[in-house]
Amino acid sequence: MNARVSGDQVRGSAKGEASVPLSVLDLATVGMEDSPSDALAATTALARRVEELGFHRMWVAEHHGMPGIASSSPAVVIAHLAAHTRTLRLGSGGVMLPNHAPLVVAEQFGTLQALHPGRIDLGVGRAPGTDQATARALRRTDGALSAEDFPQQLGELIAFLDDDFPLDHPYAEVQSVPHGPLPPVWLLGSSGFSAQLAGSLGLPFAFAHHFSAQNTLPALELYRESFQPSEVLDEPYSMIGVQAVAADTEEEALDIVRPIALSMLKLRQGVPGKLPTRQQAREYPYTELDQAFVDHWLADAVYGTPDAVRAGLEELRERTGADELMLTANLPDAATKLRSFELIAKSYRMI
Repeated sequence: MNARVSGDQVRGSAKGEASVPLSVLDLATVGMEDSPSDALAATTALARRVEELGFHRMWVAEHHGMPGIASSSPAVVIAHLAAHTRTLRLGSGGVMLPNHAPLVVAEQFGTLQALHPGRIDLGVGRAPGTDQATARALRRTDGALSAEDFPQQLGELIAFLDDDFPLDHPYAEVQSVPHGPLPPVWLLGSSGFSAQLAGSLGLPFAFAHHFSAQNTLPALELYRESFQPSEVLDEPYSMIGVQAVAADTEEEALDIVRPIALSMLKLRQGVPGKLPTRQQAREYPYTELDQAFVDHWLADAVYGTPDAVRAGLEELRERTGADELMLTANLPDAATKLRSFELIAKSYRMI
């Protein structure tokens, strides 16, 4: 499985005083006064800058039906970002596999790998990344939506990438084109299901700590316990996503990060929209339950001065044993987002 992918393509290298590689997850967030073009231009500028700052990889995530997120098509965005960078690894965090035919995903990422050899990651997840109606429109079926077929879909995807179906398989004569060196396949998750599956297949695992922090330690433990060495990895390799925002003062950082918490609240309430401004977040009429949700979300984020963010990230790394940290900052203001990553990089003396 993935015979032509080595652990060297999975593992990153730490820069400066960072104890593990630092990477970036971006959603091409759309602010109240921005267009999707503005958001994607900001994501492109971010990719260029984090490459200069020494971050190892940058992923974009698949979401649908959300006005505040412009990354509904990761493969297209990755192609654009790769054309505007030179060394940064780029990938999906992730492609929601149940929304697509495995052959289509294999062709898309085979094309990306052919265009940009050795720089592409294929992260896949089993959630729809949207509401049920939109998921049905994506899948063109009125049947019950279920993630139970995910292991079979994943197996097909890897077999298409490997050109390694059994001779008696219905797709044995089907070839994914273009075909060549494989992009590393990562499993993404926010619970134990993908953790155990990634471990049993010997694949790298990325956990969504930034929105499922209560499951982080159990999932990583399950991944390590179930890990079986493979042609890809001889030992587990885990990465966790974490919301991280740095500013000159703790008060400013809280003011910057609060709109993200409000956008998550709106998402949970079923009314996703563009990213609110700082003023809107300050003036929003939070109920007691709303405030409890925001406080809980903020408790799982890492924000503050650069030194405080570095300390918080190191504490999280030590507590989880993660091999890599993927930082995300779903901020509506592009300049503020860039500066936050610059401050974090400087705190680690990466530049």
